[in-house]
Amino acid sequence: MKDLDDIPALMAEIGKAAKAAAAELAFASAERKHAALIGAAEAVWKNRAAIIEANEKDLAYGRDKGLSPAMMDRLTLDEDRIRGIVDGLRTVGEQKDPVGETIAEWDMASGLHIKRVRTPLGVVGVIYESRPNVTADAGALCLKAGNAVILRGGSESFHSSSAIHACLVEGLKAANLPEASIQLVPTRDRAAVSEMLAMTDYIDVIVPRGGKGLVGLVQREARVPVFAHLEGIVHVYLDKAADPEKAMKVVMNAKTRRTGICGAAECLLIHKDIAGTLGADVIRALLEAGVRVHADESLAGIAGTVPATQDDWGREYLDMDIAGKVVDDVDGAIAHIRAYGSNHTDCIITEDDAAADRFFERLDSAILMRNASTQFADGGEFGMGAEIGIATGKMHARGPVGAEQLTSFKYLVTGDGTVRS
Repeated sequence: MKDLDDIPALMAEIGKAAKAAAAELAFASAERKHAALIGAAEAVWKNRAAIIEANEKDLAYGRDKGLSPAMMDRLTLDEDRIRGIVDGLRTVGEQKDPVGETIAEWDMASGLHIKRVRTPLGVVGVIYESRPNVTADAGALCLKAGNAVILRGGSESFHSSSAIHACLVEGLKAANLPEASIQLVPTRDRAAVSEMLAMTDYIDVIVPRGGKGLVGLVQREARVPVFAHLEGIVHVYLDKAADPEKAMKVVMNAKTRRTGICGAAECLLIHKDIAGTLGADVIRALLEAGVRVHADESLAGIAGTVPATQDDWGREYLDMDIAGKVVDDVDGAIAHIRAYGSNHTDCIITEDDAAADRFFERLDSAILMRNASTQFADGGEFGMGAEIGIATGKMHARGPVGAEQLTSFKYLVTGDGTVRS
């Protein structure tokens, strides 16, 4: 039994177990990993009533903390969302195993044959807030890539994450894989996070998934390498050549489908030539849907908007709010996004190929979209089954981080008594 009062000892014990599990997972067969994930999916569905009961405790905790409606939505599990978790586990399970895949191979004049092959990272630490489904997503993807994982969920999702984790362990047991392959930190104590950030002997990479405060803390304090999943300051640019029907559908979905996810639109940029026509129509539709539009001076005449301040540019609302600004052209949109974006996801709505090409070429966000809702910024929607986060940095992994992105590589060099002259 772990001593929950001695956090350094607790985390050291978890770290040692994870490292030992990672050594075994590195050569575990694709069949056993597949069996573990399918077994976990079956366990989640079998135990859905218990998971929903655990989630009720978390929702009560969230209400007591005064979480916003958007954050409560992120926390909520129902049967449909549990079905989504099950489908995600199955999809990851059915994917091709990335470990051992040959990325490239070639022969040298010296007589050497060289192969670059995928290999697990080792132990991944995932620190996340609110969303209990991350427990399943992160556990599944790390396992698929042959990594052990230490999960530290948010205090709000403690009971839900624990119930889902128990199902993942059930899958591991059935497949005869180490139970320590997927561990959940069994305490809400924030000291556990500080310990994880310094566990260079045990953890190979940290993935923070949450708001600016969490990611900033991890980036400042981590001694372990970090895959940063920064804010989703997501822009949608309505070009003068936007199709009105597509524009209305895409903007409304990008903002209102789920406001609490990182792919939700937070700023609407409008070409000056359509500000009084299509742009105004879209803003009125947002207002009618209950969205608070923080409008610049060019849009301030639209009844129901509120004046934008400097703080509204580059703000992640994660709520029924959006900033609205008129720009001169696609270059004005690009300049605004460069100044205030977070390199997460940005979208152009246009029928003009040249404008779209310019937008795609001159912006360096991890995900760029044309005529499609930014709510598709999701590993599941990219065919990855799930994601561990969307990396906004440029080192190693970028965009949705799936199983393949949770691998590194090594070189296998074969000779025949070959020596160097």
